[in-house]
Amino acid sequence: MHAHQKDWNEIKTNDSWAIFKIMSEFVEGYERMARIGPCISIFGSARTKEENKYYQLSVEIGQKLSEAGYGVITGGGPGIMEAGNKGAYLAGGKSVGLNIDLPFEQFHNKYIGREHNLNFDYFFVRKVVFVKYSQGFVVMPGGFGTMDELFEAITLIQTKKITKRPVVLVGTDYWSGLVDWVKKVMLEKENNVSPDDMKYLHCVDTAEEAVKYIEDFYKTHDLSPNF
Repeated sequence: MHAHQKDWNEIKTNDSWAIFKIMSEFVEGYERMARIGPCISIFGSARTKEENKYYQLSVEIGQKLSEAGYGVITGGGPGIMEAGNKGAYLAGGKSVGLNIDLPFEQFHNKYIGREHNLNFDYFFVRKVVFVKYSQGFVVMPGGFGTMDELFEAITLIQTKKITKRPVVLVGTDYWSGLVDWVKKVMLEKENNVSPDDMKYLHCVDTAEEAVKYIEDFYKTHDLSPNF
């Protein structure tokens, strides 16, 4: 047996044992989130500073969602995530953080409820928990991670792998370029999405509009019992 073949066999063995750690993250995440009740996820950049208008807007959205009876879920870190949790905290609502262990940027913010602070090693486990226990998604300006979470949610709704839920993009200035590209290139030029899919890219500019969009959605849809 070649030396590198032996190394490969050890890697395969380690991969098999990792399944148990992955499974334990799913079990703990499911058990803890199922007790919280209906929540809305707020996605956005970890890099946004407190003086930024989108930080302030996220605080306001977190407050208004809590006042409407929803828990607020974020990725648990700084920036937009902190702002969303801060809003929920200030309103006395349920403030949930799904933290991920990263070599930079991530540390859990101080506005997460003590019993609602979850930690993950695996991005994919964290994303499943995000989507499974969210009744809707508020997407603030962010980077690659925010895009990943946005399109993951849209893909699962589009393919009917999860029940239909409201997705709202906050910040027309930030999102309009992406929305225009999807419409002009993805839809009209290449026919890679359906005209009906454009509804998943609904843009607003205020906290009132964002929360109203979610509230209006649930006037005509059942609050799906995934919690």
